Amino acid sequence: MAEGKRFGAPVGDWAVPRRPEPAVLQGQAVRLEPMAADAHAADLFRAYSGHDALWDYLPYGPFSSASGYHRFCKDTASGSDPAFYVLRDLDTGLCGGVASYLRITPEAGSIEVGHICIAPELAQSRAFTEAMFLMMQWAFAAGYRRYEWKCDACNMPSRRAAQRLGFSYEGIFRQAGVVKGRNRDTAWFAVIDAEWPALREAFLAWLAPQNFDAAGRQKERLSDLTRLVRAGSDPAL
Repeated sequence: MAEGKRFGAPVGDWAVPRRPEPAVLQGQAVRLEPMAADAHAADLFRAYSGHDALWDYLPYGPFSSASGYHRFCKDTASGSDPAFYVLRDLDTGLCGGVASYLRITPEAGSIEVGHICIAPELAQSRAFTEAMFLMMQWAFAAGYRRYEWKCDACNMPSRRAAQRLGFSYEGIFRQAGVVKGRNRDTAWFAVIDAEWPALREAFLAWLAPQNFDAAGRQKERLSDLTRLVRAGSDPAL
């Protein structure tokens, strides 16, 4: 058997990126706002009410009262990792979900997107897709080399979403945790910086107004555009 390489490729002139700072990320269909309990909690609780299954794979929730969710948002918003953002639908002006940067490791050039909880009114929408694009775009523009997505291996909607958004499947970490008294195997996905330019073009092509008809229906699927960029596909899909 041939001897393998002793070292990885030189990284070159890469510099350690900055950490995310509280700032609005503005799109055409969505605005990402740093979470503030007083500004966002009531609207988010409204959007989530009656949809307890949204919390099945998260380590917290569901919340039985607006005050309980407000307390959670206040505690969560006080930290910098995870750094939570609220998705505001620009068509309705309403908040419809959250996402965060987490496991932020500038010295490794790695950052993860997670804690994603999207209400049905925003799920599978142009606004949600654009929000994921804006967060990914910020990370690579800041100089991160690796952008991760991890989810419970049983969470097939999340695995489908990761692949649609251009994340490459990297495998299953068995017995990675215990969540709400249940075993969690974790599915790993990632985009690396070398893939970002082509993936960015795929997002821009999908988000372009001409990709939607008068009723707002997509003409070309994002998954078809990102398939050419992904280094690996999820065998469970």
